[in-house]
Amino acid sequence: MTSSAEFRWYRWAELDPDTLYDLLKLRSDIFVVEQNCVFSDMDGLDRHCEHLVARLDGRVVLALRLLPPGLKFAEASLGRLVTDPAARRLGLARQALTLGLVRLRERFPGQPVRIGGQRYMEAFYASMGFVTTGEPYLEDGIPHVEMLHPGLA
Repeated sequence: MTSSAEFRWYRWAELDPDTLYDLLKLRSDIFVVEQNCVFSDMDGLDRHCEHLVARLDGRVVLALRLLPPGLKFAEASLGRLVTDPAARRLGLARQALTLGLVRLRERFPGQPVRIGGQRYMEAFYASMGFVTTGEPYLEDGIPHVEMLHPGLA
């Protein structure tokens, strides 16, 4: 697998059936199977989001969704960040979050970004400028924490 990924943003209507299938399969493989968490990934929000997909050698290896303000939180949000195990040491998650923050700056200039991230990723999100704003909580049996990023000016 090469280390140069191709990133592309999709609005819901732009997701072709193969890309949508690959995106949802990756999320299911990681969030349901790997993390052994029985939950419904398809929460009704995807159609209102933009989706960042990264491909390596033609294969979907990363997905991230951008949620507009008022959809999940009062602030805009990034969520459902998922990376294929074979691509995890390539820095794609950091690239994806950077691209997500830039996209949010374009869409909602100067506004903060709130996430509900898995607790074990808290240090990673902090390294990207997110600050923990509350106590840990359980979501679908997995410890999470809300974090806020001031946004990009």
